Amino acid sequence: MTSPLLVIDVGNTSTVLGLTDGDLNIVHTWRVRTNRDQLPDDLALQVRGLLSLSGAPAPGRAVLSSVAPPVGQNYALALERHFGVPVFEVSAENLPDVRVELDVPGNIGADRLCNLFGAERYLGEHAYVIVVDFGTSTNFDVIGRGRRFLGGVLATGAQVSADALFARAAKLPRIDLVAPASALGKNTVHALQSGLVFGYAEMVDGLLRRLRAELDAPALAVATGGFSRTVERICREIDVYDDTLTLRGLVALWASRPAEVAGVDRR
Repeated sequence: MTSPLLVIDVGNTSTVLGLTDGDLNIVHTWRVRTNRDQLPDDLALQVRGLLSLSGAPAPGRAVLSSVAPPVGQNYALALERHFGVPVFEVSAENLPDVRVELDVPGNIGADRLCNLFGAERYLGEHAYVIVVDFGTSTNFDVIGRGRRFLGGVLATGAQVSADALFARAAKLPRIDLVAPASALGKNTVHALQSGLVFGYAEMVDGLLRRLRAELDAPALAVATGGFSRTVERICREIDVYDDTLTLRGLVALWASRPAEVAGVDRR
């Protein structure tokens, strides 16, 4: 057994942290708001508080994915300075076994690389997996065997779409993004929920059909992210819902490193 691994996925809206046991099974998870104003000392206090709240041990190493600078860098400084923990930061440059088939491979988001590793468990019977990651933006990541990232789609997130609508239409009430009982709205709230939830689900289904039509073999669609459970049983093209895909991808990414196998820490 090895020391606990702390995995951190820094998104634009929220940050998800997980802690493994010595066998790399995730045993604790936390979700906090991403705050770009927090300094390394603030984040050290946050991490210590979360560990204390759960009665969890301090980590011995960490792996970090961030799409929200400078938050990722500040987490790394906090862990190294206050916990003495080396941090492996995810990027295309330090994952040589991943094939990023984009025009500029270095532009790929770290979270999408984590999704690639998280999707590998679903590639057994399928040539491709399409990960639909519902966050501030909704990412469609097309993953192939051999750790290939083929490309994907970036769409505006459901909450961002709703916020833009409310900001531009002062008389519309802010609503909870939950599915109404029917598509046909009988009041303003019902009509908004129908458009924002059912309409968004139709967009997701339509893009999945288009992506599948462009691939040369069947693809399994796996959904993750906060809004995924809202559209569960509404989206007809999604096959699997996996809340922990990105965090598990971080763990799998860490475990895949040759340096880790050799027992040598290499950042």
